[in-house]
Amino acid sequence: MAQKHHAEVAIIGGGIMGSAIAYYVAKAGLDCMLIEKNDIASGTSSKCDGNITIVDKDPGYDSKMSLVSQELTVELKKDLAIPFEYRELGSILVCDNDAEMEAAMEWVGIQNEAGLKFNVLDREDIRQESPYFADDIPGGLECETDSLINPYLYCYSLVERAKEYGLKLFTHTEVTSLSKKEDFTIETSNGTFTAKKVINAAGVWAPFIGEMLNLDIPIVPRKGHIMVGARQKPVMMRNVMEFGYLMNKFQRERIADQETLKYGVALVLEPTESQNFLLGSSREFVGLNGSVDMNVVRTMARRALRFFPKMNDFNMIRTYTGFRPWTEDHLPIVSAVEEIPGFYIAAGHEGDGISLATVTGKLIEQIVCESETIIPIDPLRFDRFKKKVPTTSM
Repeated sequence: MAQKHHAEVAIIGGGIMGSAIAYYVAKAGLDCMLIEKNDIASGTSSKCDGNITIVDKDPGYDSKMSLVSQELTVELKKDLAIPFEYRELGSILVCDNDAEMEAAMEWVGIQNEAGLKFNVLDREDIRQESPYFADDIPGGLECETDSLINPYLYCYSLVERAKEYGLKLFTHTEVTSLSKKEDFTIETSNGTFTAKKVINAAGVWAPFIGEMLNLDIPIVPRKGHIMVGARQKPVMMRNVMEFGYLMNKFQRERIADQETLKYGVALVLEPTESQNFLLGSSREFVGLNGSVDMNVVRTMARRALRFFPKMNDFNMIRTYTGFRPWTEDHLPIVSAVEEIPGFYIAAGHEGDGISLATVTGKLIEQIVCESETIIPIDPLRFDRFKKKVPTTSM
């Protein structure tokens, strides 16, 4: 007979969300286990860049949530034993044309009013950022507090520290069934588990876990491509995106060529500590088809050359894809589920998972412990997606 394991809290999903949750829940003294179908950080968290950014967040709740996450990550740097290539360099957005530059200046004003450290960059500022930039870039903006990490190392660092706090880790353990009577019963490829509480941190696979409890979780996979540049002269010292990235992310009207719009392509360039660089990005709804599309890759390369024409002879060594868990309002679900007491969701962060993992881990710990949360959680509630039934007069 398969061995039966029990914990007060079971976390399903060993990506950056599950890792951050495991850290905070274990540190709070709760008996907990983390269940992952493959290895830690083997899904979306190993197929992304490492930005902890505010620069690409909508002003208001979204950007405030990211700021809190940045502050918590700085604190974690002191407690985690495994270095995770933390670099607090700030990040920049560059504009393609004068119309975007006007919008960027307005964006800086809004973010400054919210108390965030944003600055306008003019044409000369952009030239000083990198000798590879095109001469006709009108300017951009920067966020001083943005930072970069290695997501893969961050997950392992969080989990290793959580194990010291008492976390029980089960990798290569795929959840096949989930049910609830008094406790939750979790059937897996590695035996039967039981828990008082279950946290669904399965990212794009969160809806499959929800279905096991007849729960509809409105998260859709959104595919993205990333190219990896060979080691060569540094292109940038810090992360750079184009202002059009925001237009793609929030599905706003944007001036660009047909293929760029079709594949949701916008420049994102991230220097790594190992002297490579990551180049993106694309956004597509194509289900769970993870194949690399060379049409997308060529479109991304063309877009990069618009901003970095002097990179024309640089070597790219590989391309990979990942799936971002998308929600229709671009905010994650970090919430208890009222109709299933003891069941929680921490998923739907789309391309903001690295930025928001730390604050999500802290919030879930506070929600599970029923303590005051570090930020208000109403915008993240699961029940915000329930269809409102129109009232009829008698």
